[in-house]
Amino acid sequence: MILSDDELTRYARHIVLKEFGGTGQARLKAATVAIVGAGGIGSPALQYLGAAGVGRLILIDDDSVEPSNLQRQTIFTTADTGVAKVDAAAAAVGRINPYVTVDVHRTRIDPTNAAALLAGADVVLDGCDNFATRFCVADAAYALRIPLVSAAVGQFEGQFATYRGWELDKPCYRCFVGDDPERAETSCAEDGVLGPVTGVLGSLAALEVLRAIAPFGDDQAGKLLLIDLLGLRFRTIRLPKDPGCRGCGRNASQPPNEVS
Repeated sequence: MILSDDELTRYARHIVLKEFGGTGQARLKAATVAIVGAGGIGSPALQYLGAAGVGRLILIDDDSVEPSNLQRQTIFTTADTGVAKVDAAAAAVGRINPYVTVDVHRTRIDPTNAAALLAGADVVLDGCDNFATRFCVADAAYALRIPLVSAAVGQFEGQFATYRGWELDKPCYRCFVGDDPERAETSCAEDGVLGPVTGVLGSLAALEVLRAIAPFGDDQAGKLLLIDLLGLRFRTIRLPKDPGCRGCGRNASQPPNEVS
C-alpha cells in the first residue's frame, strides 16, 4: 500500500514510531476491521480506528441513536437522535478521515448471517451488550480464523481480551466464559455505567485491533485485562486453553451450541 503525501502528513506521529513505522501504517490502510456494535465500546473504537487509518471498516448494528446513548457514545450528537447508528457513525468517521471506507449493515448479527457479515475482515472487534451475540460473533470469528478482540463494561468496571483459539496455545472465547449462553446478565440501563469507562475500554480495544493488524510490543492474545476504575486498578490474568472446550479443545469436533 502506497501512502499519499497527505496521508504521510496525517499519520506522521505513527510513522515516526520505530515499533510501528510506515510499514505498520501501510498495513492499516490495507486492513479490514469488522466492528459489532456502535455503542459504548464501538463509539470510541470507531473514532480511533478511523483516525488511525484502517482502510475499511465493517460496521454492524441494528439500533438507532437515543438520547440516553449520548452520555457515553461520543461519536454521536444530539442531532443524530433517531438516526440509525451505523449511518450516523459512518458519517462521523467520514468527517474524521476521508481515506477510510465504512460498510454499514443495519442488522442484528446472528448464526444465520455472521459468517457472511464478518467474511473478509482481518480483525473482529466485538463490543455488543449480550452473551447471545457475543457467542455468535466468537464462534463465527473462530470458524473464519479471524482474531477477535472482545470487550465489555458495566458501572465502573471493564474487561477485554484478544482470542485466537485455533492456535495450539491460545484459548477461544468459550474457554473463558464456558458454554452457557443463557446465563443471567444485566444491562447498562439497569445497572448504569460511567461514560468515560466505555471510552477507556473502547480505546484499549482499538489499540489491540491495531496490534493485531501491525504487531508491536507484546502479544496480548490469551490474556484478560480486568479494569476497576472505581479504585483505579488494572489487573492482567492469563487465560488457559480449556482442553474440554467445545469451541477449540479436544471436543471441538462437536459444533458449539447455536445461539438464536
